[in-house]
Amino acid sequence: MKTATFERGVHPNDFKELTASKPVQQARIPKRVVIPLSQHIGAPAKVEVTIGDEVKRNQVIGSPPGFVSAPVHASISGKVVAISEFLHPSGRMVTSVVIESDEKDESITLKENPDFMKLSADEIKTCIKEAGIVGLGGATFPTNVKLSPPKEKTIDTVILNGAECEPYLTADHRLMVERPQDIVAGLKLIMKSVGVNKGFIGIEKNKPDAIEAMKKAAANEPGIEVSPLTVKYPQGAEKMLIKALTGREVPGKGGLPMDVGAVVQNVGTALAIYEAVRFGKPLTERVVTVTGKGVKEPKNLMVRIGTLVSELIEECGGLTENAAKVISGGPMMGFAQWSLDVPVIKGTSGILVQSEDEFVSSEEYSACIRCGRCIDVCPMGLNPSMLSILSEKGHYEDAKAYNLFDCFECGSCAFVCPSKRPMVQFVRLAKSQTKPG
Repeated sequence: MKTATFERGVHPNDFKELTASKPVQQARIPKRVVIPLSQHIGAPAKVEVTIGDEVKRNQVIGSPPGFVSAPVHASISGKVVAISEFLHPSGRMVTSVVIESDEKDESITLKENPDFMKLSADEIKTCIKEAGIVGLGGATFPTNVKLSPPKEKTIDTVILNGAECEPYLTADHRLMVERPQDIVAGLKLIMKSVGVNKGFIGIEKNKPDAIEAMKKAAANEPGIEVSPLTVKYPQGAEKMLIKALTGREVPGKGGLPMDVGAVVQNVGTALAIYEAVRFGKPLTERVVTVTGKGVKEPKNLMVRIGTLVSELIEECGGLTENAAKVISGGPMMGFAQWSLDVPVIKGTSGILVQSEDEFVSSEEYSACIRCGRCIDVCPMGLNPSMLSILSEKGHYEDAKAYNLFDCFECGSCAFVCPSKRPMVQFVRLAKSQTKPG
């Protein structure tokens, strides 16, 4: 099978066998949810409820204060019992709305569109905006903003990212196997919203059942092509995906996919778009892979936004005796958690519980030995060793000369570093202390 790919990258063990064959199950409805008003890139939502309010599922509880933002909706029905700062998966404290369930799970009335493909591009984008849809691959950029490029940027290609190259995670895999027709419908809506006739669905070849299901679903859709991809990390990064499928290279120093005529969306985002446009359903739940050797029963779960990680782990049988580390996301780009009282948000694709034999600590890292391995694998062609050294010494502005902000923190450099240096953390530190430009 001929496959597309990009230059450099790494080949970590994917560990997907833990959940790849497990169908998505509906998680228990939580008795209490903590819903952050900041679950997206851009301005946090403005709270629209007060303590004591009774709310229904899918009701707006936070509205966008500007263009680059997204509304937030209640994921259960019940009473608002707190509006305060709560722990976020990023490690920050974020203003959040706490709702206690009334166990009725009543929803507001949703506006359906049976003839959804007859809607105009602007009507589609309005549905997407009102549903609070953001990128579900982890970047959480508001989708309606991404589908509204400046007039001088001509878009001719839409790419659906079904690579799911992050080790352990299988949420997108299961969606492609179980709901391929709905994902294709979502792709068609995206294509219509930006006025293009060419769409790709890129899937790594280690998911043959997903490739088969998506090819069957797209068989009679002109302009849509399902493309097998080489299994390599970070194949699912949008710049790598564009290079692999179109041969186009997104320029450095702040370049975006729209600069080369492309829009990239995750397959889970496409499904959410279909549900929003067809059924009027806001983004109040998503599939989360709970996995790793540190949890007793790994599963793929459809989870209400705001559900605490502790509840998901309990639903998966609890922690094993040698559980050592909990990560929101995957091992390459995820965030380690110091508490299990942290909620699932729109960008939570997985909860990874590593056992002691899986966990590799970088607490006792050593000096860079100038081996150059990080340079060899960096998909952006950067010099991660210099970025980490300059950040470690506090020379943050100097790091900008090495294209600091072109790094998208994939972790390939840290994966191959023999000195076990926390390269990504150094990059994040430097970015937090300076500004692009």
